[in-house]
Amino acid sequence: MRVLADFTTQDSADGETMLAFHGPLVVSSVGAMDQRLRGLTGTLREIDMTHVEEIDTVGAWIVWRLSRETDAKIVGCSETAQRLVEAIKKSDDNREAIRDHRAPLPLRVAASVGEVVIGLGEGALRVIGLLGQVIMAIGSTIRRPSRFRGLALVSQMEQVGVSSLAIIGLMSFLIGIVIAQQGAVQLRQFGAEIYTVNLVGRLTLRELGVLMTAIMVAGRSGSAFAAQLGTMKLTEEVDAMRTIGVSPIEALVLPRILACIFMMPLLGIYASAVAIVGGAFLSSLTLGIPFWTFLARIQEVVPSHDLYVGLIKALVFGTIVSVAGCYQGLQVEGNAEEVGRRTTSAVVMAIFIVIVLDAFFAVFFTNVGWG
Repeated sequence: MRVLADFTTQDSADGETMLAFHGPLVVSSVGAMDQRLRGLTGTLREIDMTHVEEIDTVGAWIVWRLSRETDAKIVGCSETAQRLVEAIKKSDDNREAIRDHRAPLPLRVAASVGEVVIGLGEGALRVIGLLGQVIMAIGSTIRRPSRFRGLALVSQMEQVGVSSLAIIGLMSFLIGIVIAQQGAVQLRQFGAEIYTVNLVGRLTLRELGVLMTAIMVAGRSGSAFAAQLGTMKLTEEVDAMRTIGVSPIEALVLPRILACIFMMPLLGIYASAVAIVGGAFLSSLTLGIPFWTFLARIQEVVPSHDLYVGLIKALVFGTIVSVAGCYQGLQVEGNAEEVGRRTTSAVVMAIFIVIVLDAFFAVFFTNVGWG
């Protein structure tokens, strides 16, 4: 039969009360007693622990809470009870000290912003350091071609490019349909529906084809890079490679970066072509522009430098996506939760930088006459 904790009280002539616990003060036996303790009235002078058979952290917290609220003295503690009560008291005192010394809200906000800015600066330096290591690895590979891991490069090119053709193709086809439909609705007001061809061709080749492909690759391959390298960091495979004299940059990072750089221009052209096909498909259904006429007019109205703009963007975006994924993966430390956090950071970092650079390129190419 389970023994429950209980207490007795004894009033003195001066109106103060002495409380004595007896029985086990453990989590399984103090439930009903705790409710009765909260209903006590009057002034406690002393809390007697002499007849407490067993005590755990919950029981020690109840005793300490009662002593703190009533300013009563705790007596008769065993060595275990004394140690637990002191630990509870110390923890409570630390919490109060932290609360008392907490800075005002404006200062805390400023401190948080400062920490973020410092973190961004340190992160930028680490990224520059990673780029330096990659350049050194490229130089070392050029001097010793036998060290280049061709099979790893081909495998990564398959994962980045070939495996993503279906999803990028579907996305681009739908984007072409949306551009053509929305553009035709607006241009119809001016009787200029024929210029839907110009809109679809130039917008997909210069902007959306490459941009949406970069975003898709960041979410698909950039996150995979971060998760793969992060898991290898946790399982100490990266350290093991260094121990046996294999450079992780050459074996793991360089193939992934080169795969993204090689495949992004091809994926960008593929996405733009599929988007144009989507626009031609919709135009043939709703605008009365024959499918093949639409494609033939694309060659007439889209200047060649639009293709060059898309290719330049694709090379830069591929570098950004791959470096972001590899960088975040190599920063993983501690536990599996860090892998998820770094994977998310890799996607956010890559997409943010890609969009910022896309805005910069839009202004730059317009100013140099490629608008």
